[in-house]
Amino acid sequence: MTSPVQIAQMTTGRLLLKRPSTGDGARMLAYRERNRAHLEPWEPKRTGQFYTLQAVEEQLGRMERLVEEKSALFWLLQFPDSDEVVGECGFTNIVRGPFQACHLGFSLDSRHTGKGLMHEALVAAIAYTFEAHGLHRIMANYQPSNTGSEKLLRRLGFEREGMARKYLKINGRWADHVLTSLMNPVEAKDD
Repeated sequence: MTSPVQIAQMTTGRLLLKRPSTGDGARMLAYRERNRAHLEPWEPKRTGQFYTLQAVEEQLGRMERLVEEKSALFWLLQFPDSDEVVGECGFTNIVRGPFQACHLGFSLDSRHTGKGLMHEALVAAIAYTFEAHGLHRIMANYQPSNTGSEKLLRRLGFEREGMARKYLKINGRWADHVLTSLMNPVEAKDD
């Protein structure tokens, strides 16, 4: 398999998807602070340190290294005429060999939910991930009470594969998650 083509950004009808860098620290910190309460039910318990520029820049540095190692892909979502981060998505734990799969995670600014923006972003990001990285499967998991993520993943074509009890420690407690996946549609045609 050839090495994946790394692009720095891509556009959709309404959005710019940009690979994050350590220079995005202030923008990401503003996104985190603005959406702290909105995302709290769906994320691990965060300390005050998580909401500091130093912590954000360290995380962005780790993200850059993972992309360089080809074990993850990350995108910041913004409107083309603005510098403000309105969402993010990441394809992590990229495993090669016979598995050829990864995990998808995403979040969207509370002010922009219900407008189809994450669907638009993920259609482009998923297509790029399958095409450029040749993966077979993208997995995404959500808490049963997260109906927004459930609807989005279903709309994107993810299929439910099961339930994992006490799968992740979210907001201080072990939470069940519905397991879903999407197969590479190009490979599906070849079967």
